[in-house]
Amino acid sequence: MTDLQTPAVPASIKVDVWSDIACPWCYIGKRKLEAGIEAYSAQPGTPAVEIEYHSFELSPDTPVDFEGDEVDFLRNHKGIPAEQAREMLQRVTGIAEDVGLHYDYDALQHANTVKAHELIHYAKSKGLQLQAKERLLKAYFEEGRNVGRIDDLADLAAEIGLERDDVVRSLESGEHLAAVRADQRQAQEYGIQGVPFFVIDGRYGVSGAQDAATFVDVFGQVASERDTADAAQA
Repeated sequence: MTDLQTPAVPASIKVDVWSDIACPWCYIGKRKLEAGIEAYSAQPGTPAVEIEYHSFELSPDTPVDFEGDEVDFLRNHKGIPAEQAREMLQRVTGIAEDVGLHYDYDALQHANTVKAHELIHYAKSKGLQLQAKERLLKAYFEEGRNVGRIDDLADLAAEIGLERDDVVRSLESGEHLAAVRADQRQAQEYGIQGVPFFVIDGRYGVSGAQDAATFVDVFGQVASERDTADAAQA
């Protein structure tokens, strides 16, 4: 009788993502990362890829309810001339369309995102972080929903199966604010100044909304280096 052993399942590749709900390139980058994971996972024998999101505030001084549209925000808070701002928004909207996203800057409600980040950490504690991240980005960029007010965030949380009243309790108490600040400190230690920023397997940093092929290449490099290290220890 032949003794058949089940091949060992390779350890997953971890992708830590720093991003902000109010970052248009973060949603685009999320789609490109997902496409890269799908392409890489289609190859036989590849390890799984695990994603964890971390908090980053692009404009922490933004009020909960900003009065004005995105052009007003870019002009008043970033010093970008209105016409240039409109051109920027048109360009990013087109790029978003290329990855299946439908940004609606006419409906968008610019808001402070710290409570949204707290909600993502709350959702992580319930095993629903990825669902929360997707729901908030879609709500902000495509649906014109407010992601700064607790009641609005609780409504969105309930849509993905979280208990609304407990979400309100958590956000009102600031239960996960320390976790948000810890993410931000880690970003500073890594020298992250813009998002999206991807840390792959704790070793490789990828900045910006890179094409899916870039992620496939990095995943392949990580797996190859692991194989080399395993062979050296054999």
